[in-house]
Amino acid sequence: MRNLPWTAVGIIVTMLFVAVCAPVLAPHSPTDQSLAEKLLPPVWEEGGSTRYLLGTDVFGRDMLSRLLYGARVSMIVSALALLVGGGVGLVIGIVSGYVGGRLDSVLMRIVDAALAFPAILFALLLAVTMGQGLRTLIIAISLLLWARFARVVRGEVLALKERDFVALARVHGCSPARIMATHILPNVMNTFMVLTTLYVGVVIVAEASLSFLGAGVPPPTPSWGLMAAEGRGKIASAWWISIMPGIAITLVVLAFNLFGDWLRDRLDPKLRQL
Repeated sequence: MRNLPWTAVGIIVTMLFVAVCAPVLAPHSPTDQSLAEKLLPPVWEEGGSTRYLLGTDVFGRDMLSRLLYGARVSMIVSALALLVGGGVGLVIGIVSGYVGGRLDSVLMRIVDAALAFPAILFALLLAVTMGQGLRTLIIAISLLLWARFARVVRGEVLALKERDFVALARVHGCSPARIMATHILPNVMNTFMVLTTLYVGVVIVAEASLSFLGAGVPPPTPSWGLMAAEGRGKIASAWWISIMPGIAITLVVLAFNLFGDWLRDRLDPKLRQL
């Protein structure tokens, strides 16, 4: 636990707690509107109310409640997108790196094409054809991530398959599937865990960007990106509508990146010895 980034861990734990307990913690419904109380500033600003600690948006909805529920959307999207995209990338990276040959060439060309294609454009196309929603968002981000995981994991596998323990497994008659499952997979899990931690921030930013562009979750479901988009036309007069979710996104992404850097250092034996 030495040198653990406690501030980053605290932010991550707080976000997870808020996402799980949003229905209990939120003082109001995130979708209830009150036009008579719209655009109220935060409590510390002149005209603010203790009833709405972070103010209200253009429809009179409580900003604090929407921020709390928005954390739930970000965590659901992050968990499912990383599970799907990371899992697919892990399998393809292991198979491509270990089998090699023509299969490796074909898979890597597909990875190159996936990395070159504009992810935001693809997500917008999905939103047009499949409609807005969590499913579209998760599919789009998963397709953005799998190639990145596959590329890094393949590089690890190329080095591992030349190690003595893999050669001994071949001599003992282990099948390629068994070698990949019992010898290769455990040895790439450290890299996979670090990538997963680092890409949580990427997923949150991608979700916010797509929601901002109208390809994310449909309103009135609270999402940090959607909240920022709703306030962009009133940034001068009602800054809190866009700034509050922007601060939340910045803090969470920074926290996951710092934790990912620490985890990489802890899991790398060369860096642990320094």
